[in-house]
Amino acid sequence: MKFLITGGNGFLGKYFYKELIKAFQVYKLGRKNADYKCDLSKEIPDFNLFFDCVIHASGLAHTVSNNALDKDLFFQANVEGTRNLLLGLEKYKVPKSFIFISSVSVYGLTSGILINEKANLLAKDPYGKSKIEAEELIKLWCENNNVICTILRLPLVVGGGAPGNLGSMLIAIKRGYYFNIGAGKAKKSMVLAEDVAKVILKALEIGGVYNLTDGYHPSFSELSYHISKQLGKKKPLNMPLWLAKIASRLGDLFGIIAPLNTIKMKKITSDLTFDDSKARQTFGWNPINVLEGFKIY
Repeated sequence: MKFLITGGNGFLGKYFYKELIKAFQVYKLGRKNADYKCDLSKEIPDFNLFFDCVIHASGLAHTVSNNALDKDLFFQANVEGTRNLLLGLEKYKVPKSFIFISSVSVYGLTSGILINEKANLLAKDPYGKSKIEAEELIKLWCENNNVICTILRLPLVVGGGAPGNLGSMLIAIKRGYYFNIGAGKAKKSMVLAEDVAKVILKALEIGGVYNLTDGYHPSFSELSYHISKQLGKKKPLNMPLWLAKIASRLGDLFGIIAPLNTIKMKKITSDLTFDDSKARQTFGWNPINVLEGFKIY
């Protein structure tokens, strides 16, 4: 089998490559250091091989922004980039299977317990909306071209070299300025990057839309303590809720650039978990608890 991974040099793409290269021919598409050098947001790739499976993991990562320029960047990277990839595949030969790495952000929720794949897609932010549009584009294309379509909606992905919120947490704990809010009791769905990579071979044969989580849904307190212990740091401090509320109101004066504002405060202190029972029942998804599997090297 031949695999193509878009975003093959990215955080998650590296895990896919490491897992699949053990037994298959794997090709990477990216802006540099790739078998197919291409900026999908601006150009249609020119392929010269047939791929049994394409894993579409490239795109602009999640950030919170209402900036008009950022909205356009999300659309270009996640929607137009997807469209250009599909056009490039059509020009040569469509694959048997297509896997899209999506996000639980499509649900547009900041709180909720065990949300499943039947929930409405309510995202209003640029990132979430771009992922919804990309999903719809891929589903229609796969249907029209008789391609098995698998969409994996991921929560916070945990692994070495993780970017985004997890990367920021690691840096803050290392430097000693991380703190939990309200004892860090809010539970959040997470999943190990290596577990997502290991399930690819099962998912590509079946198709469908799936949430993937570790099934445990750690709290911020548990995750930050787990990281601190590995780094040889003291248990993170806690900011009382009353003080956090005052700080968040002050942060509202500065908008989304503030380290803490009312919106961020609500997200940090609210449970947000997703149900992965569909994946467990359909293709035997059996992940490792993030707190057991996440090792910092």
